[in-house]
Order: sequence, then structure tokens, then C-alpha cells
Amino acid sequence: MKRLMKGLFIASMLLSSPALAEWQAGVAKADITPTEPVPLAGYGGKTRMSQEVVHPIWLKAMAIRDETGQTSVMVTADLVGLSDKMVGIIAANALAKYQLPRERLILNTSHNHSCPVTEDVLWIYYEFNDQERAAKDRYTQMVYQRYDEVIAAALKDLSPAQINFEQGLAGIAVNRRRSRGAETRSFGGQVDQDVPVLTIKSGEQIRAILFGYSCHTTALGGLSISGDYAGFAQIELEKQYPGSLAMFVQNCGGDANPLPRIRGNESEAIKLTSMYGHILAESVKQVIAAPMKPVTGPLKAVMGETELYLKPGLSLAELQKKLPGLSGMEKTETEHQINQYQTLGAPPDRVRYPVQVWRFGSGFTFIALTGETVVDYSLKFKGLYGWNDTWVFGYNNDLLSYVPSLRVLKEGGYEGETGMAEYGHRAPYTETVEKQISKKVAELVKRSRE
Repeated sequence: MKRLMKGLFIASMLLSSPALAEWQAGVAKADITPTEPVPLAGYGGKTRMSQEVVHPIWLKAMAIRDETGQTSVMVTADLVGLSDKMVGIIAANALAKYQLPRERLILNTSHNHSCPVTEDVLWIYYEFNDQERAAKDRYTQMVYQRYDEVIAAALKDLSPAQINFEQGLAGIAVNRRRSRGAETRSFGGQVDQDVPVLTIKSGEQIRAILFGYSCHTTALGGLSISGDYAGFAQIELEKQYPGSLAMFVQNCGGDANPLPRIRGNESEAIKLTSMYGHILAESVKQVIAAPMKPVTGPLKAVMGETELYLKPGLSLAELQKKLPGLSGMEKTETEHQINQYQTLGAPPDRVRYPVQVWRFGSGFTFIALTGETVVDYSLKFKGLYGWNDTWVFGYNNDLLSYVPSLRVLKEGGYEGETGMAEYGHRAPYTETVEKQISKKVAELVKRSRE
């Protein structure tokens, strides 16, 4: 009898142990490959129309339900980004149809530069004729539909699962700010070469592999549709693990490129890009082959918002004086600011900046930042909150701008200063930018632990 009672006690303890708490998880994917020539995203200048498809591009969703019954969804996309308008539509639909609170929906894009233009993302970049705009609008409507379908399918797929996490390394990323000539050679060369990997398994079957890296998806720059190196990595992993779904998360790659790159020879560029994808996939495979740590629940999701302040821009008179000598994107940028003076009284002096934090159990944490965050944010927050159990990713929510650290802001250059006009902002951020983001992250991390 004592042995029986002891056995029942141990069994009860094991079943109630947080380490063995049962997750439910669901995964799904939706094809967003265009079926007609469409304007290509990612690079400024003359509108580029797609001519071929190297491989399909996707939306992929992971739904997680913890032991409290709370459900959270992450959607990854082989897109250059989402706009505030797009995020609003997708999130409102998820709330209305699936009762998914905003803080429990993370929308990450790979920042793929070999995908179609959608809605009003990076709208200053492009000059569409009527046919090009119509193709862009048709494609956008299809993408909205696919977001709805993939979230619904992931929720429908919920079933018991185990979640594990560990990290590897890959050497693809180079801090691109040092590659722009002799005057930039002295810039900081920081990169984050960690490859965080999260697996969802049912028994021995791997159902999903969520993996990330901090590097622009800009190995390709031609007229083809693909997922760039991240797309090749996903394809390779799904081949290696039949029945699994591989999902790429763009981390803080705002100032990193896969280098070297090939321009002007598309077939050779595709070979090199495929190689980068295979390198990243190999890192993930090595992580999966080694012991991984179980991720416990429950999952607490919190979300908040701060404001990032902009330096003063040019006056209306200065912009009007400058305008006649301009053309192309610079003309569009200037006209936009003049219009803001005329309709709003002045260009806005700040931008809204959402931040999300998901905390799993007593340790493992997602920190989801908005916009094109530079690598300093990943390194900083992992240093503050745990190198081994913190996953920091940018490129969530609105692709609102490059988001420089104080270091990058002081160095200047594209990611710190000149890239802001392309996003419709009047001037660079003030030197409070990193402080504002860090303060909000600290607040949310604290809330996630309460």
C-alpha cells in the first residue's frame, strides 16, 4: 500500500510539474506567390515588375494554447513588411473572428526584397501606372485573405505538443554600414550571429521549426519572386524534416546584409543565395540534433507603446524652395512633407512605437520590436534579460522606419539619418530613441513577470 501511495504521489507530482505542462499547438501555411506580374518591393527607383518565380513565398502561422486556455498566434511572412493600415486590418479581423487579443498576435515579416509590393508599404519608393497599381491592389487583397486563412487553419490544427528551445550560430551576416566606402570603414561592425530555434513536436514528429537570424534578406536584387536566403533555408529544413513547417523570423537585421552579394548575374546570385540558405539551415539542423531545453507555460503576453521623437525638419519655405530642383523619390519625399504642412499644420514630431513581450513560464522570453531595428537592440536586451533564454526580433507590426541605436544615430549614415525620409518622416530621431525603447521594454518585461 505504501509503495502504491508513493507511486501515485510521484505520478501526481510529475503531471502537475510545470516542466511537463501540456501545450496545445497548431501550425499552418498559406501560399502568397503572385499569379501574375506584380510590382516588386524593397528597392527604390523605377518600379520593377516580376518576371519569374524562383520558389513560392508563404505566410506561416504558429498557434499556441497554454494550460490556462489562453491562445497566442505568431504569423511569419515572406514579405518586405506591413504598414500600420495592414496591421490594423489583420489584427481587427483576428479579434472579431477568432477572439485573438492584439497582445497575443505577433506579425513578423522577413523583410524579403524579392516579394510583391502590398498596400501602402514603403509607398514613397514607387511610381505606379494604372496597370501596376491595379496588380498591386489585387495582390494585396489576396494577402489579406491568406492572413485570415492561415490564422484560422493554425487554430483549427491545435493539438497536444511539446515545445523546446536552443540556439546555434551562423556566419552569414556582415554589418553593412562598414561596406559603403572608406569613410564608413571605422563604423562599428556589430552583428548578432545567434540562430534561435524553437521546435514544436508531437511525440517524435517535428511539426514546426521556428528559427531566426539578424540579417537583411537582400542577397537577391533581380526581377524574380522568392523568399531570398530565408526562403531557401525554409525549403531545406522542410525537406530534412518531412511533415514539418519551417518558419523564419527576422530578428534585428536593420544594419546587416548577407555579404558578399552578386548583382547583374541572376543565376549566380541565386546559387549564392541558396548557399546562404543552406548554411542557415545547417545551423538549425545542428541545434535540433543536440539536446534542447523544454519550454514551460503558461504564456503571458503583454503589449505597450512608446513614442519616438523626431528632430526638427525643414521649414515649409525651405521645402518649397528646394522642390523645383528635385526629381524621383526625393521629390516625392519633399512633396509629402509640404502636404503635411498644408493639411496638418506641420509634419508630425513623433511616431508611435509598439512593443510586445511574450514570457513562457518562468524564463524563456520573446521581445518583439517594431520596424527595422539595428543589431544593438538584440545584443542589448539579451545582455539585460538573458543570453540563453531571450529571443529579440524586429520587423514586427508597422515597417515604420529604420530604428537606430544611439551609437548608429551618432554615426549617422543611411540607417541613422538619411533613410528616414523614405519612410515619410521629417528628420532623424532625437538621441532619446534608444532610451525610450529600452524603458518600454523594461516595463513590459517586468509586467510579464508579475
